[in-house]
Amino acid sequence: MADERVTGAPDVVDAEARHRYEIRVDGTTAGFAEYHRRGASISFTHTLVEDAYAGKGLAGRLARAALDDARGRGLAVLPYCPFVRGWIAKHPDYVDLVPEERRAEFDL
Repeated sequence: MADERVTGAPDVVDAEARHRYEIRVDGTTAGFAEYHRRGASISFTHTLVEDAYAGKGLAGRLARAALDDARGRGLAVLPYCPFVRGWIAKHPDYVDLVPEERRAEFDL
């Protein structure tokens, strides 16, 4: 059985004008994570991977890249998006991005 995961390195870019991180495969936008930035925080509101790219691990790659970028920029993360919230819960080394006083709000 062939591995259905994407073997190349998809690009994740911050499409600031559209307020979202996009994951691109061979130049095609395969998915995105929408956000709102305010001051020193970033709120993730919605994540979507197109059906044609589902099941290939792209949503996780997208979440990791967006959160790594937020960390690099020193932004506090507010994971309103259920996917991003769940991804953080499964990767406890990212919980520190969510302000301690807000973690209970996100069940983290």
